[in-house]
This record gives sequence, structure tokens and C-alpha cells, in this order.
Amino acid sequence: MKDAFEAGLSELLGRTVEISEPVLLAGGASKEAWAVDAGGERLLVRRAAVTVMHHHTLTLTQEYEVIEAAFEAGVKVPRPYGYIADLAGREAFAMERLEGDTIGRRIVQKEELATARERLPVQLAEELAKIHAIPAERLPFLPEAGRERMVEEVDEVDEPHPAIELGLWWLRENRPTERPAVVNHGDYRVGNVVVDPEGLVGVLDWEFAHLDDPVRDMAFSLVRAWRFGVPEKRLGGIGDVEPFVERYNELTGLDVRPEELDYWELAGNVAWAIGTLTQAQRHLSGRDRSVELAILGRLSAEVEYEICHLLERANA
Repeated sequence: MKDAFEAGLSELLGRTVEISEPVLLAGGASKEAWAVDAGGERLLVRRAAVTVMHHHTLTLTQEYEVIEAAFEAGVKVPRPYGYIADLAGREAFAMERLEGDTIGRRIVQKEELATARERLPVQLAEELAKIHAIPAERLPFLPEAGRERMVEEVDEVDEPHPAIELGLWWLRENRPTERPAVVNHGDYRVGNVVVDPEGLVGVLDWEFAHLDDPVRDMAFSLVRAWRFGVPEKRLGGIGDVEPFVERYNELTGLDVRPEELDYWELAGNVAWAIGTLTQAQRHLSGRDRSVELAILGRLSAEVEYEICHLLERANA
């Protein structure tokens, strides 16, 4: 692997570089993430996994283009270095390696990140406003997503899941007035951002980028699974949602209403429940045997319970 990385990064950087031993970082269920130093550059190399998380993720080339567009738009993302067509048999791309915490449970609990947690709601809103301002024509390959895709994904799992199906029915019957679609990050939440003691350092993991209602992107960070053991703090286990919404509305001129957030929070839970099942299928099918994927599959029951809870609250 070291030889392959050295050759690939030397070609990418346009000079012969000596590299440190590549270190595979934990937490990459959908793509590999390798930390490596190359000729004085601190890099993170994102490399294709054996199988894809599910069929609707962007290709690595498309994900890299999204990061380039976000970087151009002033979003806090790692500086993109380039795409590598073949790195030890799989495609990859290299970007700046940011310093800070990415593990959700650390972000919501570490004492040294207490000040960061106070600042994050506003900082998250500011970056999301920049993301939603990226011109859609800059990324013509982005798909439009919606409830229909979630229905297709449930059908692909080919198992009965009444809570998910009930959630899909409720979403169909109660959809708020549709807003013009914008570029969505698609997985905007604690766990996909880099945080240091000063707050937000960068936004990661762009493989689910698509065109959609802006409030969908906002509300995904409210999904209970992304509170990492601090359920009383609705915004990702770090704080209240009001400062986040107020700052986003101030920057965008939109008037995002509480009932819209409630709707899209439920949609986010339905989407994540389906996601856990599709990841479990990777393991159960034998394509990508992994204890991590098996554990994610077990989580589907917890998310289905949350769907029932939110439906009960919505109909109270």
C-alpha cells in the first residue's frame, strides 16, 4: 500500500514525494479514509471501498467535483488536491487533512469542546447557507431526490418494515409546500464535520449530495441517531435548534417554520432507517462482511421506534 500511495501521490502532486506510512482511519462505513503525509503535505486520501454503501451515492469523481465546487464557494471544506483513477486497484482522491474531532460522541461530550458546542449552531447554519447557494448548474450531474427514492430503496430491501412504510405514507399525505430545490449536502450532521475547541473546522462526506428542499438538509442534523447519547439537545446533541434556524433564515431570507423541521426530521429518520437496512444487506449478502455493518443493521429497530414516536407526536 505504501508503494502504491507513493506512486499515486507523486503523480498527483507533480513531483517525487516520500510519504509516511498510510494509516487507515476508523469510521468509514462507505469509503476508506487514509491519513498520509506526502512531501510536507498533510493529506487525507478517500478511497473506494469494496462495495458501495447503496446505489444512490455519487461516484468518487462526482463527489470530488462537489468538494471542488464547495471550496470555490467558500464553504469550509478540505482543500481538494486531485482525483486518482487507480490507487492499489481502486479509485481515490486526495484532499487536505483537517485537524480536529470528527467522532460524534466526542464532539457532544468532551469538556474541551464546550465552547465549540456553544458556537456550532450558528456556525453550522452559516456553512449550510453557503452550500445551498452553490449554483445547481455548476454540478449538472446531481440527482433530484425525494420520497419516491425512499420507496424504491425500501422495495430493494425486500423485507416487511411496517414502521418505515407507515412513515412513508404519512410523509406523502402531509408534505408541506414545496420549496425550490437547492444543492443539498445530503448528510449534514454532527459526525460529518471536523470540530476543534474554536468550533467548526470543516464539512466532510459529500457522497450523498443532491438537489432537494433546503429544509431537508437542515433537519437531517436533528435525527435522534446523530445526538450521540445526548437526546435532550435536538440539534446533533450540541444544543437547541432555534439559533441554528434563526441564523440560517437571516442569511438566506427564508422563513423556515417549526412544522417544516418536524416534517423533515421524520423524513430524515425514515431515510436513516432505510440506510441501516441497506448497509446490513452488504454484510448479509456476503459482499462486504463486516461487524460494523451488521451493527448498523441492528440499529434499524431503534430508528423505527423513533419513527413511531415522531408519528405519535405529530398526530397528538
